[in-house]
Amino acid sequence: MKKCHVVYLVCTAAMIGTGLGAAPASSVPRTHLVHPGQSIQKAVDAARSGDTVLVTPGVYRESVKVSTPGLTLRGVGRGTVIEPGTEKATDNTCAEGGNGICVIGTKDKNVKGVTVADLTVTGFTRTGVFSMSTDGLTVRNVNAVKNGVWGIAQERSVHGVIRGNTARDNGDAGIFLANNIKAEEGAADTEGTLVAHNRLEGNRIGVTVRRLRNLAVAENHITGNCAGVFVVGDENAPKAGDLVVRDNRVVRNNKSCPKTDRLEALQGSGIVLTGVEKVLVADNTVQGNSGTSSMSGGIVLAASMVGTANAKNEVNGNRLSGNSPADLVNAGTGDTAKSNTFTGNTCGASKPAGLC
Repeated sequence: MKKCHVVYLVCTAAMIGTGLGAAPASSVPRTHLVHPGQSIQKAVDAARSGDTVLVTPGVYRESVKVSTPGLTLRGVGRGTVIEPGTEKATDNTCAEGGNGICVIGTKDKNVKGVTVADLTVTGFTRTGVFSMSTDGLTVRNVNAVKNGVWGIAQERSVHGVIRGNTARDNGDAGIFLANNIKAEEGAADTEGTLVAHNRLEGNRIGVTVRRLRNLAVAENHITGNCAGVFVVGDENAPKAGDLVVRDNRVVRNNKSCPKTDRLEALQGSGIVLTGVEKVLVADNTVQGNSGTSSMSGGIVLAASMVGTANAKNEVNGNRLSGNSPADLVNAGTGDTAKSNTFTGNTCGASKPAGLC
C-alpha cells in the first residue's frame, strides 16, 4: 500500500511538471552567441523579450539597432569591440545616423527594460550608444571612446540607469541626456534617471543634462574635459532643474575647446548651471579647474544663452580648491541671483565675494 502511495505521488508530480506547472519552451529566455565574423544585428533580430545576445571577444564592424523590450545585449568586456562597418548601410537607420548601438522605441510607446553592457563602442561619427523613447534602459560597463559627438546619449526617456561606464575622447559630451533634441519644449521628467560611477575623460563636456528634471548625477569621476558637468535650461516651461548633482569628483577639466554655434569656447569649467532652478549641487570635490571663459571656475551659475537666470538652486557642502577665476561663481544679479544659496562649502575665493 505504501509503495502504491509513493508511486501515486510521483505520477501526480510528473503530471503537474509536464502539464500545469511547466512553461512552454518558447517562453524560456535564451542566450544567442555571436562570434567574430557573424552579425550581431541578425542575433538581435532573432531574439525575443527576455533573451540575451552575448557577443564574444573580437571586432565587429556594424551598427546595431535594438527595439525588442527586455533584451540584453552584452559583450564580455572591453575586448568586445563594435566599430563602423566598411559597407554603406541602406536599411539600418542606426548606421545611417552615424551611431554604433541604438535602442529605439516609438513616438507612442517606449521600449522597456533593455540592457547594453560590457563592450566597447568606438569610432562612430555621431554616438557610441544612442537611445530614444526608452523606459528603464540600463547602460553598464560600456567603453565609449572616440565617437564624433556623444559617447552615450539618451533622449525622451525615463527610468534610465547609466552606470559604471567609461566615456573618453568623444567630440561633445561623454554622457548626454536631453528631452528632445530637435524641438523646443519644456523640461521633461526622467522619473528618476541615474548617472553614477562613470569615468568621463577627454571629452568636450563630461556630462550634459539638457532640459530635464528629476534625475541624479552622482559619484562620477570627471577629469580632463573642457568642462565637467553642464546642467542646461532655457526660457521654456516647465523650467529645467529639480535634480541632484552630488558626490562627484570633478578635477582639472582644463582641456581647451573652441566655440560652437551654441556655446562659447570652453576651458576650466567644473560644474556649470545655466538657466535652471532647484538644482542641488552637494558634497562634490571640485579642484583645479582653471580657464578664462565666462563659464570657467569651480561651480559656476551662469545665465543661459537666451538670458534665463538661475533661481532657487542650492550649492551645499562642496570641497573646492585651486579653481580659477574662483571656486564659486554666481554670475546673476538682483533678487533672482540671491535666491540661489551657498552654504557649508569649503573654498578659497568666490565671485562675488562672500559665497565661501
